[in-house]
Amino acid sequence: MTSMFRSEEMTLCQLFLQSESAYACVSELGELGVVEFRDLNPDVNAFQRKFVNEVRRCDEMERKLRFMQKEIDKAEIPIVDNMENPEAPHPREMIDLEAQFEQLENEMKDSNSNYEALQRSFLELTELKHILKKTQTFFEEAEQHVLQEHIGDTSQPSNAEELALLGENDQTPHIGGRLGFVAGVILRERIPSFERLLWRACRGNVFFKYAEIETQLHDPVTGDPTNKCVFIVFFQGEQLKIRVKKICEGFRATLYPCPETPAERREMAIGVMTRIEDLQSVINQTQEHRHRLLQTIAKNISVWFIKVRKIKAIYHTMNMFNLDVTQKCLIAECWAPVADLDTIQSSLRRGTESSGASVPSILNRMTTKQSPPTFNRTNKFTHGFQAIVDAYGVADYQEVNPALYTIITFPFLFSVMFGDFGHGTIMMFFAAWLIWNEKKFAIWKGGGEMFDTVFHGRYIIFLMGIFSIYSGFLYNDIFSKSMNIFGSGWVELNSNKSDYDISKLHHYPESATIMFNPNDTARATPYYFGVDPIWQLATNKLTFTNSLKMKLSIVFGVTHMMFGVVLSLFNHIHFKQRINIWCEFIPQLLFIGCIFGYLVILIFYKWVAYSIKDENAPSLLLGLIGMFLDFGKEIKEEELVYAGQKNVQTFLVLVAVLSVPWMLLVKPFYLRHQNKQKVQKRPGFSRFVDDGINGDPEGINHSEIVHNEDTVLHREEEEEEVFDFGEVFIHQAIHTIEYCLGCISNTASYLRLWALSLAHAQLSEVLWSMVFHIALKMSGVVGAVAVFVIFSAWAVLTVAILLVMEGLSAFLHTLRLHWVEFNSKFYHGAGNKFQPFSFKVILADDL
Repeated sequence: MTSMFRSEEMTLCQLFLQSESAYACVSELGELGVVEFRDLNPDVNAFQRKFVNEVRRCDEMERKLRFMQKEIDKAEIPIVDNMENPEAPHPREMIDLEAQFEQLENEMKDSNSNYEALQRSFLELTELKHILKKTQTFFEEAEQHVLQEHIGDTSQPSNAEELALLGENDQTPHIGGRLGFVAGVILRERIPSFERLLWRACRGNVFFKYAEIETQLHDPVTGDPTNKCVFIVFFQGEQLKIRVKKICEGFRATLYPCPETPAERREMAIGVMTRIEDLQSVINQTQEHRHRLLQTIAKNISVWFIKVRKIKAIYHTMNMFNLDVTQKCLIAECWAPVADLDTIQSSLRRGTESSGASVPSILNRMTTKQSPPTFNRTNKFTHGFQAIVDAYGVADYQEVNPALYTIITFPFLFSVMFGDFGHGTIMMFFAAWLIWNEKKFAIWKGGGEMFDTVFHGRYIIFLMGIFSIYSGFLYNDIFSKSMNIFGSGWVELNSNKSDYDISKLHHYPESATIMFNPNDTARATPYYFGVDPIWQLATNKLTFTNSLKMKLSIVFGVTHMMFGVVLSLFNHIHFKQRINIWCEFIPQLLFIGCIFGYLVILIFYKWVAYSIKDENAPSLLLGLIGMFLDFGKEIKEEELVYAGQKNVQTFLVLVAVLSVPWMLLVKPFYLRHQNKQKVQKRPGFSRFVDDGINGDPEGINHSEIVHNEDTVLHREEEEEEVFDFGEVFIHQAIHTIEYCLGCISNTASYLRLWALSLAHAQLSEVLWSMVFHIALKMSGVVGAVAVFVIFSAWAVLTVAILLVMEGLSAFLHTLRLHWVEFNSKFYHGAGNKFQPFSFKVILADDL
């Protein structure tokens, strides 16, 4: 929990690793996952580093594994994931892995090429079978065509062009001569353009006929199904034959030899069928062998991927190290949590022992003025809340972490806008289902990015559901209806005292309007918890709940912001910035407390001191406005809340107004005075130095890092920071204006709690009255069927609109209230996130 309040204490360490044990030590640190290595060779090209060849070998192994994974996916074989996490292999095992992958890749490529060749042969034989089957009809039609030309049939194209073409070819034209032909297969979608080009290029001196193949054929390369047609082209003369073949080649049509006589075609068809059967048997055997090979690979490919990626990550990390002058020792620098130094030392000892090295690895802590990375240790419950904070900005080193308070404030403010017992229950059970099956869903990759986002926020959704149930009790709202648990304050009301009779309310027609007067309550005590259910029947319900929810939103908002200001005190104390305590925290707290804190006190005082029967109760909004506009004047009697109000409000306004120049002027001039004193002590040298008491103008000092006896100095070039009064003054002016205006705008921004709560309640009521209430008006069998059907529609709309859309809207508004209104009071969010060398993170990113 300490890590949640403030980030872990970090230190810069220097590692001395022997060359023979460096690989094993880095492997142990990768399994531990609490060390962030620094690149000591930022100016060295990636191709000039020591272990670049090993990284390339790993890339090549990954390529082979991806190739085999692609073949497995193409064969639709499930990849077995045994949830194994093998250790990184020894460097000597890389050779065995490379040889194994090379053999599997070659075997797979040979199998693919053989299978593709067999499929191509099978396709050719299948197409030839269809050609032989359909050409008999084509030949009969061709003979009929020649016969019609012989008798002078004018319905076919004229032979004048054909005779002219034959004359050009220096051949003797004669009717009834022997025709040549070519037969083949072409894609169905190319038939129209193919036929058109044949007619035009051959000037109509060809006879073209085609028939579609009924069964789909499969491409031997891609495996995609294709639709093809058998065609035959009759022509006369060698010139036309050459022209027809070139056109076929251009359209990628496959030509096959076809005998001229029926007997020869029948004999060839029998031979083709025999070859197809034999080839099919070979294909089946080849496919079975390939399938067995892929199944064997599928059982081990997940483990192979993990091993290769671990090896690659280790060598990539070792490329960031330096070599000493003896070339026998690797020097590394890393950030590590102070609390895990003992664990890191144990990991280094295990790595040294496993490698068989005789010289132990050395870990030294270093002193540096660099800002350490921010590391907040989380678990599966707090991870989602920390992610919400980090999405806005990573905290500065050891700055107060808002995630600890977000665990409660985030679901609570969400529930204020989403307060409904029924909707909160559905949300809670949905999140509970995700939590119950979290082990199964953690490894399930079929949900997509949207499901992964919801799953990682399951504990956030669970708390939002629980808090929404509480707010639903407070608002007494369950699917736009109310529950009468403690008994209404109007139950004993005598009808003679007002225009309605409570005991007969259920007999009132639906069109009747009932206006409740709170003064008519029969019981002295109010409803014990939440809103009295009787308001559900009143037409002035919205007027009553408006005032309640608006005041609650102001109370929650001001309390939330003042809590953020108080948290800034812990930052100032931790970083020893006393000047910020006196010149920022105190005036900020006075400014917001004297104006908006005073308004909250008036709200509670009015709830206690005034009852609903006091018709002339003063308006708090008008009183707050008059507090500034009528400063120093007498307060009107109708606006007077308590005795002595004028003197108290005059004092509060003076304090609030004086706190503005206090924030604006004191700190810059004090820093200027401090800098002048240092210049006088060291003439000729002017700079602003943080003495550890007053703090730097930016607010955070990271120069001190705890170290032990083994500490070594990290040599860095220290840049002298020259004090610039103008820059410091402008920075303070911007900060002051932003805070003062922000207090007003942020308080108004919290009114979204009231607005979205009313919108959610009204949408829920509209869905009930305009959808589900329709079925309740019907009776008999029709009513039962209508209830079943309309309830389904109402349930779908409730989930889609109120739970998903309204829930997402309330979530985003709650996110804004935390990012802008709350965090801006104490949170800088300009730090660097701790990114440790962890196999778990690397493998998760590669999935």
